[in-house]
Amino acid sequence: MALTPTSVTLKTAQLKSVYRMLAFNEDADSFDDDFSLPPAGSSHNQWKILIYDAACRSIISPLLSVSQLRRRGVTLHLLLNSEREPIPDVPAVYFCRPTKENLAIIAQDCAKGLYGRAHLNFVTKLERSMMEDFAKLVVQTGSLENVAGLHDQYLDFVCLEQQLFSLGKKNSYALYNGSGASEQMMESEMTQIAYGLFSVVATVGKVPIIRCPKGGAPEMVARKLYKMIAEHPTLLRSKSSLHRPLLVILDRNADLITPIHHTSTYQALIDDMLKHNANRVEFDVTDTASKRPKTITKKFDLNPDEDPFYSRHKFHPFPEAIESNGTDLQEVTVKEQSIRSKATGKDTIPDPMASAATDLATAVDSLPALLERKKQLEVHTSILQAVMNQVAARDVPQFFELEISLSTGAYKNDPTGAKAEVLKLAGDPTKGNVEDKLRLVLVYVLTTNAKTADVDEVGDAVRQAMETKTDDGKPRLDKQGKEVLESGIKAIGYLKQLRAMHMLPMASTFEALDSHDGGAGKSDMLSSFMAKATTQASGLLAKAADRVTSMLGKTHKHYATRVVENLCEMQLNTEDDDYLYLDPRVKGDVDVAKLRMMNRAPIREVTAFVVGGGCYSEYQNLQLVANERRTISYGSTELLDAGEFLGQLGQLG
Repeated sequence: MALTPTSVTLKTAQLKSVYRMLAFNEDADSFDDDFSLPPAGSSHNQWKILIYDAACRSIISPLLSVSQLRRRGVTLHLLLNSEREPIPDVPAVYFCRPTKENLAIIAQDCAKGLYGRAHLNFVTKLERSMMEDFAKLVVQTGSLENVAGLHDQYLDFVCLEQQLFSLGKKNSYALYNGSGASEQMMESEMTQIAYGLFSVVATVGKVPIIRCPKGGAPEMVARKLYKMIAEHPTLLRSKSSLHRPLLVILDRNADLITPIHHTSTYQALIDDMLKHNANRVEFDVTDTASKRPKTITKKFDLNPDEDPFYSRHKFHPFPEAIESNGTDLQEVTVKEQSIRSKATGKDTIPDPMASAATDLATAVDSLPALLERKKQLEVHTSILQAVMNQVAARDVPQFFELEISLSTGAYKNDPTGAKAEVLKLAGDPTKGNVEDKLRLVLVYVLTTNAKTADVDEVGDAVRQAMETKTDDGKPRLDKQGKEVLESGIKAIGYLKQLRAMHMLPMASTFEALDSHDGGAGKSDMLSSFMAKATTQASGLLAKAADRVTSMLGKTHKHYATRVVENLCEMQLNTEDDDYLYLDPRVKGDVDVAKLRMMNRAPIREVTAFVVGGGCYSEYQNLQLVANERRTISYGSTELLDAGEFLGQLGQLG
């Protein structure tokens, strides 16, 4: 959804806080953009050194490039726990977690006089006991005067896009659901999640209404967050708006399909098919220009908010992105040729309404922007080709189509047919890789009431298929592939355990938007597109297929999307009746039944947060219920691709 220029998003709010921090926590409202920023090194934008730990580096990296940091006066940015040379005349901005180890290093820096005055910024709350211990250290070493100030910033989240964030808690699903998770450990972990969400709330500066299912991790987090907001000395003083933001806290266990389901939209496929982390994408290409073909690794940093092509097409079906890339590139190339011909005087059709000099000046002025746009489009051409290579090599459309059929209940009354189709694809050694096959089996387990014997049979079929040899006599699996297979078999075992304990949500399906137009026909169109595209790979990106399908993200609502929609629309007999309603401005739980007798204000801002890991396909799907009057942000304990989530399920098996 397009944001209006006046929209205050989570990312812009976080950036503003970081700018203030880099300005030594002085009022820097007038310097929020680079145009009004005084030159680096001037009295209002001093040179400084940024010292951060690994966690805070991951917060800064998606927000500011090296050149942007330099414009803010940062000459060096160094890791806190690295060997650092003294630069005694330059002030240092510290940005780190409030841990005993970090505080000890900072105290040591102050004692040595490594830098000028130290401006200390902690990503979340510094507990009073730790602050007192730190004060003792700097007083004992006589370095108290080296500390300029100390601030709790409440920025403990990684903002990857205007409406996408993560708390960066690795292996969260396995950690929260493992048999070794003690009550004390869970209490501590849920407190950390609540602190992360409190950072989100404090950064935006708006007090939300909190909704969550009763019981389990979401309620633990919700109640802790409710208490943190209610007890904060200044947050509740912020002006209350008629349209309060809504924070929906969900449990990954309520929908295990979405993180492992094959997907179809551009951004989600980048994350699924290529190496993708913190907006950086990496992939290997074969350089055939030289006599000896060699493999080179390409790396691109994507900006989902400011890259025009990516921001427009990241949620679109992959074939549509391919087609648009070819069209846009052709259009830019024609314009470039036209400008160059005018600049060299080769344009045979002069503009009668303009002088030659004016025409030439306009052409020259517009060329740099046009070349920059062309460069961005060519980056996406490379990425689209890399994704397409994986999609074609792994027969992704076939897995996608069968998973869609299973997820939309096409085999609800035909368990024999479902098993036969899964066996056929999972047991074919030439279709997909080991991960693709395991994902299909997991979707089969989650969407059908298949007997344990049938689940075992399809699992064995995957093992047998992958233990065969290729046509040239080589094993299909290397050491890493064998590890993925064993982990996947354990993941299947874990889901069988959950089913035996009746802990798997039944009716784990996607809801079709158009009941008269099922997913099967549209998926067939995907197959025909892919078949056509792969047979004419040389012209794949210059000429997309004639027919472009609307696929998963546009035609089916996932679990989180349905919940958010029901809560926003205040639908009867849905989660709006059952979910807890916590308002930090009101003491105690709110009775939704009583609210139904009152007029409730429409919801304009929603944040959906998933405990136990989230994914790009879920983020994209949620935008189905966003519109011109409602924005939807998405966050999770961590952002996972399907392989990572498969690995965590395997740890529990």
